[in-house]
Amino acid sequence: MRSPGTPSPAAEPEPGAPLREALREALRYALRTPTVGPLAALAVAVLVFWITTDTFMTPENLSLVLQQTIVIGTLALGQSLIILTAGIDLANGAIAVLGTIVMAKLVFEGGSPAAALLLGLLVATLLGLVNGALVARLGLPPFIVTLGALSVIYATSRLYSDSRSYPVTSDLLAFWGEGVHVGGVLVTWGTFLLLGLYALFWYVLTKTGWGRHLYAVGNAPESARLTGINVPRTILSVYVVAGLLYGIAAWQALGRIPNADPNAYQTANLESITAVVIGGTSLFGGRGSVVGTLIGALIVNVLRSGLTQAGIDSLYQDVATGTLVVVAVGMDKVLRRGGLPR
Repeated sequence: MRSPGTPSPAAEPEPGAPLREALREALRYALRTPTVGPLAALAVAVLVFWITTDTFMTPENLSLVLQQTIVIGTLALGQSLIILTAGIDLANGAIAVLGTIVMAKLVFEGGSPAAALLLGLLVATLLGLVNGALVARLGLPPFIVTLGALSVIYATSRLYSDSRSYPVTSDLLAFWGEGVHVGGVLVTWGTFLLLGLYALFWYVLTKTGWGRHLYAVGNAPESARLTGINVPRTILSVYVVAGLLYGIAAWQALGRIPNADPNAYQTANLESITAVVIGGTSLFGGRGSVVGTLIGALIVNVLRSGLTQAGIDSLYQDVATGTLVVVAVGMDKVLRRGGLPR
């Protein structure tokens, strides 16, 4: 019998408890840091495809993955800015396609390549302005506005092009498809532009008042208004900037494709949204990073390339990508509810 004053023996820790707690802490950290999960997923995907295929890590395939990321990555950057404000843009791919048609057709008909480029960028920016005005000034839901714009712009592309494609005949328009070889891998100028754009907007979002306003509007628009932020003007500016980025994506696309085709990039809007969500940006607004979006764009293209190299049917590739999106949104929902219970 234990004598009075003698401390009771410490309870034995439950077997496996330290490991489970360590795993829970690691998951909490990943949820608090949006780029950790996507970066880990990218590393795992690359490792798996490196081990299971003989062609994934070849210079030719790595170059192709980088080139495929350029257009979707730029579209996803504009999409990320809009989603940060709790909006969404279903028309970004259509805007880029119309931009390619405007640029290529004008040059094909004898116009100046520089003028064609400027006109294409202007058209994309104006379309962003129109969508932004409908959302910010009239208060229409972004989903409905951009869904309608998707149909209108794709139809306009077909009407303007007479449902035909136009060859890319200008070195200026095809510039971003050229590049240099680094370790046997062709790195196009478009890749450098993509990285430069992401670096620029990382700085803008983290170091400027405009960037802080985006997060504030996405988190709580009414609170942002009460602190003096002009919410409609901020939202409008986001759609205009995103429109310009879609025009740049159109220019980049002309460096990758031999013809400007009105039927191209039919799923670019969904792929850009996938990249943003997988990259850790919340569909509910106010949380995320463009660095995560870049990683998300790489994940989408690494996954598609690796599954193709492994001989997996494209339908299963869509299943895998869709599953990743659902998991990413689910994790975001858990985080917004306060994270994992202790």
